[in-house]
Amino acid sequence: MLKAAVLPAGSTSDDAARQLFGAMEVEYRYHKLIADVFLSTVNGDTDYSVIPIENTIDGSVSLHTDWLVNEVELPIQAEWVYPSVQNLIGRSSESLDDEGRLDYDRIVKVMSHPVAMAQCTRFLRERLPHAELENVSSTTEAIRIVKDNPGAGWAAIGQRSGAVLHGLDVLQESVTDHNNNYTRFLLIGREPFTARVTDAFKTSIQITLPEDFPGALHQVLSAFAWRRINLSRIESRPTKKKLGSYYFLMDIEMSLDTVLLPAAIAEIEALGCQVRVLGSYPSFSVISTNSEV
Repeated sequence: MLKAAVLPAGSTSDDAARQLFGAMEVEYRYHKLIADVFLSTVNGDTDYSVIPIENTIDGSVSLHTDWLVNEVELPIQAEWVYPSVQNLIGRSSESLDDEGRLDYDRIVKVMSHPVAMAQCTRFLRERLPHAELENVSSTTEAIRIVKDNPGAGWAAIGQRSGAVLHGLDVLQESVTDHNNNYTRFLLIGREPFTARVTDAFKTSIQITLPEDFPGALHQVLSAFAWRRINLSRIESRPTKKKLGSYYFLMDIEMSLDTVLLPAAIAEIEALGCQVRVLGSYPSFSVISTNSEV
């Protein structure tokens, strides 16, 4: 049986993992902190880690990206996209008025993971400007805290599955700022993921440019452009070695098992750039855009 490290039960990560693995027999190991999710697979306690890496509204998850690049040596084995629908969660008995309508004034604090909170900025500004906002380690942790503090006037932003898990109510559905809110997940581990098949593949690389080469980034991009290799994402991140020093992360819509991509990487290395392949892996599209989370 496969073992997968995931953020807490009832979180978007948990729901997304179950979407990817489907009917497979998987033992889920839940962790509060993303560091523990990574380390579970690094230490051999699990076969894979499920990592949320990018969101439609909030962009890249910098902490998770830095862990993937700087802290571990585990390749990416798959990516998939999951619809991320956030809900306002609490107790109806505490939050509804005498006519059964949601009374926002009764909510004095809202808790969630900072990424989930950022996805609901407009809702929070318009409906709950008076409420204190508090970031916690996961949406499920926020729901648990609300459950453990009845009568406090607290609410959480999170998934319906988390509300069901902790016996709370969905006070308002779909409070995200945009309907097309999706989260991209990575599956990292030592073994290729072969349980599902797709014709779509990606390769992720890290490129560090030589310091004394003006125009190096232009030359790097040219190596892909003239071969008509499509980059689906490019991001710069600090090397953490000195101010103004950055490396580049690139997602390429092509498998490393081709002629063109290895040739492009060889040309880039000939320029004096350092290239690290983070993974060449299957890319799965959304299974159902109507999935409830």
